[in-house]
Amino acid sequence: MNITVIVQARFGSTRLPGKVMRQLGDRSVLSHVIDRCHAFDKVTQVVVATTNQPTDDMIQEESLKKGVFCYRGSEEDVLSRYYETAQLCKSDVIVRITSDCPLIDPWVSSQVINHYLSDPEIDYCSNVLKRCFPRGLDTEVFSLQALENAYRNAKEALEREHVTPYIIRNPQRFRLSAYVLPIDCSKYRWTLDTEEDWELIKLIYERLYRRGTFFSWENTLDLMTKHPELPAINAHIEQKNR
Repeated sequence: MNITVIVQARFGSTRLPGKVMRQLGDRSVLSHVIDRCHAFDKVTQVVVATTNQPTDDMIQEESLKKGVFCYRGSEEDVLSRYYETAQLCKSDVIVRITSDCPLIDPWVSSQVINHYLSDPEIDYCSNVLKRCFPRGLDTEVFSLQALENAYRNAKEALEREHVTPYIIRNPQRFRLSAYVLPIDCSKYRWTLDTEEDWELIKLIYERLYRRGTFFSWENTLDLMTKHPELPAINAHIEQKNR
């Protein structure tokens, strides 16, 4: 079974342009995300899907430096970009990760993947259907058949721009499954979309990052608990639809 992690990336951003190419310690945000994705269980390959805009040449260059394939497609129709990438990679299962999540946790994402694989009837599994993890650990897993169904039938702009809304909105067509924990940590925001997010993520990396290892989401959670001034940095930020 070909399980492909597709990292959605582009240089442009409404609120924080160039965010995924910012240097976070010894490498770019995108580089950290790619490295963490390579540590997921049962994954065949990690690829990057960016746009065909000239500003995203550097996304392709960074991907090639990391030794991963980079597909370039529509800027606005991200659903088509994902489907075309999955087809080229001959994927059976797709793991969707966004490149603005440098704290993406290999253990959490692996749990979502394994939960999906535990039942062959599942079409889509994620830790966002019933959110209990902090934003920034979002992992969606779905079959190529589900992606193709969405690609061929999704009509609304939101459904084309954000890849999975068509699947989530049609539980009568797809079997959905949520990976959840008995605790709720959803109040925390560990994704990168604003300067406040950047300030927090830089501080987390300064305190926890050691080259050659991955600090876990539990390490970050412990840091937040011991230093409540840290989550306060971006607690007021409202999440955009994605």
